[in-house]
Formats: sequence, structure tokens, C-alpha cells
Amino acid sequence: MRLFLGIILILALTAGLTGCSKQSAQSHKPRIALVMKSLSNEFFKTMADGATAHQKAHASEYDLIANGIKDEQDVNKQVELVEQMIAQGVDAIVIAPADSKALVSVCKKASDAGIVVINIDNRFDTGALKEAGLTAPFVGPDNRKGAKLVGEALAKTLKAGDKVAILEGAPNAFNGEQRKLGFEDAMKAAGMKVVTSQTAYWETDKANALARSMITAHPEIKALLCANDSMALGALNAVEESGKTGKITVVGYDNISAAKQLVNDGRLLATADQHADQLAVYGIEYALEMVDKKGTPADKETPVDLVTKAK
Repeated sequence: MRLFLGIILILALTAGLTGCSKQSAQSHKPRIALVMKSLSNEFFKTMADGATAHQKAHASEYDLIANGIKDEQDVNKQVELVEQMIAQGVDAIVIAPADSKALVSVCKKASDAGIVVINIDNRFDTGALKEAGLTAPFVGPDNRKGAKLVGEALAKTLKAGDKVAILEGAPNAFNGEQRKLGFEDAMKAAGMKVVTSQTAYWETDKANALARSMITAHPEIKALLCANDSMALGALNAVEESGKTGKITVVGYDNISAAKQLVNDGRLLATADQHADQLAVYGIEYALEMVDKKGTPADKETPVDLVTKAK
């Protein structure tokens, strides 16, 4: 009888522990890490705000760790952030990489640790992904398409043969290269001549200095095509400082709040809106889907729209 009662007790305890285990597994909320570029750039601040608002509205579904680097070129710091998220054992990392190649290795390490990796904003380099053996779906807009839309809007204000210049994003960023190509697509189709194309590394002050240099070297240019709005702000100031207002048109990309106002004022001709407030949300939602269903990852294109002055 004692032996029988002992067996019953053990079975009861085992069932209780199993039930607790199942309940614990069912109550586990995924932890999603959002790793961005410079939060001093309004675009990424807007991205972070959008992600935070989404998590608050879905607080019972997941927890969010949002972080970013101070300097958009501080690739090593972004690698450290990913390493920290691996150490914390998050369920997924949604990353806007500062460098299309340099972040692949640490993200492969995250993937090998069982962490879902979702690439947003700036696409990882295809060759680097293949070499590392990493499959990380890209969730984001077609930057070349967006830049072409902006370039086409500019071309309507110019005539064939007019000379223009491009202020590029960081050379190690895929989205920067794609925006340059989109600008070039539109200029070539319209018969414009790109006399110079140089990088200002996404930054306002560097863009201001570069634009002034371009205007001095090529006083005949009719437009400056900037791969983001931060650079467009610097370029626009350079145009005004050079006494070229009304003679040189400036366009940008991102539709940050300062650019929206400049477009409405008619000082900035056009920009592209890739919906920064939703860009991280798209990645987070896909990460949650992958964590839940363990499906086969695939790229997802998100919207990008031309923004011009309302008529």
C-alpha cells in the first residue's frame, strides 16, 4: 500500500510540474530587440517612437528592447549592441545595419544561437550573406525606386542638358548606393548631366561643406540631389549662403519633419517618404510571425512615396 501511494504521489508531482512547464511556455512573451543606426538622426528617432508605440499597444504580446548608436558610422558599437542582445537571449533582432557587410558576421552568430534576424532599412550585402551562410529576410522599401521618383519630380523642373550634382549616403550602405542609382536613372532618362557625385556620409554639416565646394567647382549646376533629408538641409543652407536661391533646386529623401516644412514652404522641391514610423513595426511584426510559426523567411517590400508641395 505504501509503495502504491508513493507511486501515485510521484505521478501527481510529475503531472503538476509538466503542467507548470506548459503554462510557463505558453505565457512566455517574445523579447524583440530593435537595433538602429544613429538616434541623433530624426529618421531613426521616428522609427524608435513608432516601434515603442506599437509595443505599448501590444504589451501582452511581446517585450521590446530598442537601442541605437550615437554616430551613424560607429559600426563597432553597433556590433557590440548585437553581441549584448545575443548575451541577453532575445528571441529576435530587428536591425537597420550601419554597414551592409560588417554586421553580417555578428548577425550570423545571433542566428546560430537560435535568434530570428530581420533586416530593415538598409539591406545586407547579398555576397556577404552568402559567404556567411546567413538567411536574413529584408523588410523595407525599394530605395532605388523611391530615389527615382524624387529624381523624376526634379527633372520636370529642368531641361535636357542641365547639370546636376548628387550628395551620396555612406559608401558602405546599400540603401545609399541604391538611392544614388535611382537619382542617376531619373537624370539619365531626362537627359540631365551629373557632373559630380560624392558622399557626405548622411550628415548635415558635411553636406553643407560638400555642397558649397560643389557650387564653387561647378557654378553652372541647377540641382543638388541628396540621398537623405539631413544632407538636404545642409545643401539647402549652402545654396542660400552662396546666393543661389532660386537658381539651384534641392531634393532629399526620408520626409523628416524639417523636410516636410521646407517642402510646404517651397524651399525643398521634393523628398521620399518611406514611413519611418512604421518601418521598424513592419520588421517587428514579421519577427513575431517568424518566432511563432518558424516559417521560411522571405523578403517583404514596404511602401515608399513621393512627397511634393500640396497644390
